[in-house]
Amino acid sequence: MQWTDDGIVLGVRRHGELSVILELMTPAHGRHLGLVRGGTGKRLRGVLQPGNSLRATWRARLDEHLGNFQVEGLDLRAAGFFYAAHAVHGVTHLAALCRLLAEREPHARLYDALEAILESLDNAAAAAPMVARFELEFLAELGFGLDLASCAATGASDDLIYVSPRSGRAVSRAAGEAYRDKLLRLPAFLRQGEPESAADLADAYALTGFFLERRAFAPHGMALPDARARFVAAVLVHNG
Repeated sequence: MQWTDDGIVLGVRRHGELSVILELMTPAHGRHLGLVRGGTGKRLRGVLQPGNSLRATWRARLDEHLGNFQVEGLDLRAAGFFYAAHAVHGVTHLAALCRLLAEREPHARLYDALEAILESLDNAAAAAPMVARFELEFLAELGFGLDLASCAATGASDDLIYVSPRSGRAVSRAAGEAYRDKLLRLPAFLRQGEPESAADLADAYALTGFFLERRAFAPHGMALPDARARFVAAVLVHNG
């Protein structure tokens, strides 16, 4: 068995003295693991950093085997992340999300969105809304997409400023006013446009965080990763 694909490094773990098990997110083969021999050496250490893009060839005798990767660096952007705390936390958080996906199932749209975020991750102003939108798309990919197109109560598509925590559907200002303390805020930029303030970003992350915790992490007995909270705090300071 053999294939070659682009991939984004999600993480590595040591295997023996010289090798590592590499975890990649690929467009055609999904989240995929494989052994990289000599992965702890100087030549590959800088290549196998979370957030880097690689060209990877995977080989195994049988499809169900772990297999071996041979890799070539394409975009070694991770080195630039070390100078921005939000970027380091962002990569860690995005990798944690991807690990909730079943292995070897392709998610091409998520891959493209992830790559776009990584290209801009050193810019906190650009990355902050991109990650919030990625979380929405991630929920949809898991089958838990939010319905933000029309009001759950009236069917109206205008003045949608709330989301029901029960249904995940948008609620208009008029329909939700009496229940505002029980509803989540829906910032307009999650439907279109860009955030106008740090408060918009905070509302967006409160919204996506609520559903990520309830529908993505809790079923696995997990809490939202600490890296997410650190990333959100850092980008809110940058965008304040």
